[in-house]
Amino acid sequence: MSKRKTKKERSGRYENIIQSIANLDSFDLPSARDRCDDRPFFVTRVVNELVKDGWLLKEPSKSTTNPDQFLWNEGRGKFDFRKWIDHRVNGTRIKATPEQERPRERLMERGASSLTESQLLAILIRSGRPGESAVMGGEKLARAFNTRLSDLPDASPSELKDISVAISKTAYCQIMAGIELGRRIASIAGDKVLHKIHGSHDAIEYCQRRFSRLIEDAKQEEFHVVTLDTKNQVIDTHQVTVGTLDASLVHPREVFRVAIKDAASSVILVHNHPSGDPTPSREDHEVTNRLTESGKLLGIDVLDHIVLGQPTSVSIREC
Repeated sequence: MSKRKTKKERSGRYENIIQSIANLDSFDLPSARDRCDDRPFFVTRVVNELVKDGWLLKEPSKSTTNPDQFLWNEGRGKFDFRKWIDHRVNGTRIKATPEQERPRERLMERGASSLTESQLLAILIRSGRPGESAVMGGEKLARAFNTRLSDLPDASPSELKDISVAISKTAYCQIMAGIELGRRIASIAGDKVLHKIHGSHDAIEYCQRRFSRLIEDAKQEEFHVVTLDTKNQVIDTHQVTVGTLDASLVHPREVFRVAIKDAASSVILVHNHPSGDPTPSREDHEVTNRLTESGKLLGIDVLDHIVLGQPTSVSIREC
C-alpha cells in the first residue's frame, strides 16, 4: 500500500468522524462512537485532538454515572475542517511543502549560504516525530537561540528535547557533529590568514584561534606542536600527549619526530590549562627548557611555548 493512499484514507477517516458530529450542539464520547463508522479509539483520538486545538470544548460531568459533554467552540470562528484535517495528516513535513521551499532542495539549488538558521537546523535534524516535523523543530530551535546562537554547542540533549520533540538522540548528535565540523573547518581556514609568526603576540593569536577547542571545551590538558618553515610560516600542527603536563610524558623524541617529518626549521609548543588560569607552572618551565635544549642538538628552534587559558593565554618566553 502506498503512502499516498494511506494519507488519503486517513483524511477520509477524519472527515467521516467530523461530519458525523458536526451538526450536534453537544455530545458525549459514547454517542459519538455510535454515530461514527470507525474504531472507538480513533473516534476518541479525533475528539481529543479537536479539544486540544480549541475547536471543541469539554464540559466535565458532575455525575460519575454520566459521561463528559463536548460542544463546538463558536468563539473560534468558522471551522475549516478540511484545512484542519490536512494539517493533522500532513503537518508541515518537508515532503508536504513545495519543493522550492524544502531546505535540502534549496541548498542544492542555491547553496548553503542561502538557508536560514532554522533551515540549516532542519537539515541536521533530518526527520521529525509525530506531530512535529524537522522543519518545525528547526524553527523552534532557531527561535530559542535567536540571540544566543553561540550557546547552542553547550546545550544538553534534554535541553534541546524540551524545546522540540523532534530532537531525538540521533538529531542531537547530528547537530553537535555539524557544529564541531564547522568549528574545525573555520579554525583551519583561519590558519591561512596568519602567514608568519613574527613574535609572541602572533604566536598567542594564532594558537588561540587554531586551538579554540582546547580553550572552550577541553576537560584535560593536551600538548600540541606547531611546526614552522624557515620563514616562520606555519606548516602543520600535531597532538603529542593528552593528560597532565609532565617532563616524563612529553618526550623530545615525540615532539621532534613530527618536526623532522615536516622538515620544520622551528616549532611552537602549545598546551592548555583547563582551569582557565594560564599561569605557567614549574613543570611547564621544565618541559620548555628540556625541549629547547633538545632542539638545539637537532638544529630545530623552540620559538615559544604558549599556555592557553580563558580568557587570556600567555607566552612562557615572555614570563
